[in-house]
Amino acid sequence: MATTTATTDIPVPADRIWQLIGGFDALPDWLPYVPVSEPSEGGRVRTLTNEDGGVIVERLEAFDNDARTYTYSIVQAPFPVTGYRSTITVHAVSDERSRVEWSGTFTPDGATDEEAIALFHGIYTDGLTALKKTLGA
Repeated sequence: MATTTATTDIPVPADRIWQLIGGFDALPDWLPYVPVSEPSEGGRVRTLTNEDGGVIVERLEAFDNDARTYTYSIVQAPFPVTGYRSTITVHAVSDERSRVEWSGTFTPDGATDEEAIALFHGIYTDGLTALKKTLGA
């Protein structure tokens, strides 16, 4: 099993960040790579369409509004991994500063550990950069 984590500090209150990213169906609000998200199963599943028309289906596994975190798994995607689980968490560093952490675990399938780690680390890092831009930070 491989893992990777990306973090970024943002000079914005944690509650404001969570308000933007905390909805499981909210990726199009802050992640340009995913312009379309369609919820199903009462909001527990999201079908994402990326910029290239690729489809990714993810399932919400855990949600904790008070802790500002959720965990999801991939049901279907064009990625060379199995057993994918990821968590996004917003930590309050101070009243006006937050740390956002995006981490994942997965088993490479058709790729080396290094290739799979590089793929998801890049996705997480690019996503956190887009989040900062969306927040004007």
